[in-house]
Amino acid sequence: MESSTRREIQPGYQSGFANELATEALPSALPQGRNSPQRAPYGLYAEQLSGTAFTAPRGHNRRSWLYRIRPAAVHQPFTALPSHRLVANFADVPPTPPNQLRWDPLPMPAEPTDFIDGWVTMAGNGAAEAMSGCAIHVYAANQSMQDRYFYNADGELLIVPQAGRLAIFTEMGKLDVEPFEIAVIPRGVRFSVALPDGKASGYICENFGALLRLPDLGPIGSNGLANPRDFLTPHAAYEDREGDFELVAKLNGHLWRADIGHSPLDVVAWHGNYAPYKYDLRHFNTIGSISYDHPDPSIFLVLQSQSDTPGVDSIDFVIFPPRWLAAEDTFRPPWFHRNVASEYMGLVHGAYDAKAEGFVPGGGSLHNCMSGHGPDAETFEKASNIDTSKPIKVDNTMAFMFETRTLLKPTRFALETAQLQAHYYECWQGLKKHFNPEQR
Repeated sequence: MESSTRREIQPGYQSGFANELATEALPSALPQGRNSPQRAPYGLYAEQLSGTAFTAPRGHNRRSWLYRIRPAAVHQPFTALPSHRLVANFADVPPTPPNQLRWDPLPMPAEPTDFIDGWVTMAGNGAAEAMSGCAIHVYAANQSMQDRYFYNADGELLIVPQAGRLAIFTEMGKLDVEPFEIAVIPRGVRFSVALPDGKASGYICENFGALLRLPDLGPIGSNGLANPRDFLTPHAAYEDREGDFELVAKLNGHLWRADIGHSPLDVVAWHGNYAPYKYDLRHFNTIGSISYDHPDPSIFLVLQSQSDTPGVDSIDFVIFPPRWLAAEDTFRPPWFHRNVASEYMGLVHGAYDAKAEGFVPGGGSLHNCMSGHGPDAETFEKASNIDTSKPIKVDNTMAFMFETRTLLKPTRFALETAQLQAHYYECWQGLKKHFNPEQR
């Protein structure tokens, strides 16, 4: 039997990125003047959730105080769940080919599958146990999580919906996220996902390393790219439910389950700077060239996970949104290039301006370290003959890139799935020889 005094959780948001925030679902639920009082209001328990080391510099320290109905320790022991499609240690995957790789979208499952069961790992690097590197997943789900809750001890989750909305109920409030928006769920935060549209698919970058942050703007100045005020964090909301529920944990790439007799989304109030948040990619303020030359993709940087090497990130999350191209005497699409970094690209909507065909919404591509890539033959010919005295608008699109400083190793699933496009390399074979030493 389930007893419930469940409050209907409605989305409400505070703005600002990594700010010290305070929110309560009941009046005066936040203690005044003390983080961990002897007796918290309403008979609540005080619990600190730390996302960084206690001694991290103040400007980098992330933690929140939660005032909840029961502490997070109240549950039965965990037992193992099968998780054969998840990878968290990339020393164990097959050798990485230097080929350019591209995939069609993951099909919707035939059986009822919720958000957690719908994950599959495509590529990654490092290892969750070393708190270094990342894993890139795609998800396809056709069922809401029912009396089931999840937390990830391996890293924070950057979720990029491609089709279908997500209603993400977290310990700290609700996030409603739709395609063209992203959500970030910090390491350790418990949540459950409902599917308002009945099914959903998209991408996940699981960050094992330093927390995602906004990049410094440098010569750009004080404005541009993603603005902190456009990042939204939920107001406190809680479930006071008792019954037979399941808590799923992910630790070192393995899934574990435990019986829990109450909803873990029972935080009545919280304050701090470690919380889930969402951002609408349509608010991104694109900076580009208005004189000549195509700028580096770093000009489209939304979030970064910094490494121990200044200026070299573990993860860059970059988007390619609608924008005007105005540079004169310049090849306007992305140029042919080889990078020390490795790039996994996805497409949320429309078409990508460097590919005429084959790269479709929900699909992905991987161009690893020093793998040559760039526009296909059709795009090259078209862009080489366009009138650059007139600006053009790249419209009806939203592409993104997870870029890493270390090799992205595709998983066995990614290399063997039917969604792998065996003939992707052919898109460059039509590039013609134009060289003529007798004609300048």
